[in-house]
Amino acid sequence: MWSIRIKVLFLFFLSIDMIKNIKIDTESRIPKYQQIIDSIIHNISTGNLVIDQKIPSINMFSEEFYLSRDTVEKAYSILKERNIITSIRGKGFYISRTKLISKVNILFLVNKLSSYKLRTYNYFINTIGANSHTDLHIYHCDETLFLNLLEKNKSAYDYFVIMPHFKTEELKHVSYTDNVIKAIKSIPKEKLVLLDNIKPGIDVKGIEIYQDFENDIYTALKEGIEKISNYKKIMLIYPNKAVYPYPRRILHGFRKFCVEHKLDFEILNEVYDDMILKKGDLFITIEEADLVNLVKQVREDEYVLGKDIGIISYNDTPLKELLGITVISTDFKIMGETAASMILNKEKGSFKVPFNLIERESL
Repeated sequence: MWSIRIKVLFLFFLSIDMIKNIKIDTESRIPKYQQIIDSIIHNISTGNLVIDQKIPSINMFSEEFYLSRDTVEKAYSILKERNIITSIRGKGFYISRTKLISKVNILFLVNKLSSYKLRTYNYFINTIGANSHTDLHIYHCDETLFLNLLEKNKSAYDYFVIMPHFKTEELKHVSYTDNVIKAIKSIPKEKLVLLDNIKPGIDVKGIEIYQDFENDIYTALKEGIEKISNYKKIMLIYPNKAVYPYPRRILHGFRKFCVEHKLDFEILNEVYDDMILKKGDLFITIEEADLVNLVKQVREDEYVLGKDIGIISYNDTPLKELLGITVISTDFKIMGETAASMILNKEKGSFKVPFNLIERESL
């Protein structure tokens, strides 16, 4: 019983002693709540604060430093969001971790967790290094979920890396909505990183690393015009109503390419079961399921892939490379690494990611 009381008293005096190590500069232009956050993190990194140590209550902190209760409460709220402190009802606030206190905290918002988006994220993580902590959130192309995530976390991070892709109620792709634009503009420019998809006309003045969906597919297909022109008909498999819809600019670029080169073409919603295949057909697939279904049917009908039937797939993966599938693809390695490097170097500006045709046996 006495040992418990002694421990409680010890932790109490530690919380009182902690106040001596907190530095609040009334002349500084740094907001007081941010000074509280920085001071607590600094004391953790130097060992003055340890895990499970109780820290002063909001009222005690407020009275000691002549700060408003709202200021201290905001600082504690952000520290809780970062899982640096925790609160126990009726007992107070405690240090919840002493490791992975990041110099840079990053919120990474992705519309879907596809293989290529995950690769971009992994390249980003590998480049940004150990002196940062990145939280990944998936908002499933849902505007409401995206806005809620941003609102909940807007004060908790040093950088916001956003891949903006949304869907309407009719499952159509839309890059931005009015509410999304308003929310993005509320993020300080020095903290904003727009990745993969940008909206012309929005003056970000932060970091933009993007694909140009219409011109990318047009230019990449033009690279392979010599072989593509040998096919009698080109089919683009563009899912018209996918759970995660694709930019319609892909359609515009494809049509532009076919019309300019006077190629017979057709746009299909999916690779149907028992699809009628003919020698001289060339298919461009976007979704993995359509690619798998198409390759299966080509084999079942005993066509020679790359000779009788051609296939080009959108976005490269290691499996496509292994199977010899020709792709038109952005460079996800460059996308992820460039975003991280610009953050580390405190750079600003726009960067267009390379997008190329990678020829393999299927063309």
